[in-house]
Amino acid sequence: MRIGIDLGGTKTEVIALDDAGEQRFRHRLPTPREDYQQTIETIATLVDMAEQATGQTGSVGIGIPGSLSPYTGVVKNANSTWLNGQPFDSDVSRRLKREVRLA
Repeated sequence: MRIGIDLGGTKTEVIALDDAGEQRFRHRLPTPREDYQQTIETIATLVDMAEQATGQTGSVGIGIPGSLSPYTGVVKNANSTWLNGQPFDSDVSRRLKREVRLA
């Protein structure tokens, strides 16, 4: 199963797709503005919800409103300014206890 997260300025949405690409779960929560740790917790909550609903563990990809520096590994140029300067992918990976991919 593949789990996709869309991290936006006002909402954070999850979708879970099975191996055939069929939607198995979708849900959104408000994005906690200006709170880095709570943003990570919101993502963890959505991943947990998707995995509980489907009964499967999935790989996780996250679309963010910025870019990840290939040199420093931190987020830059994000409209969600509380992400800037943070090692978001490694922090989320640590929280979820698995590798995540950012786009």
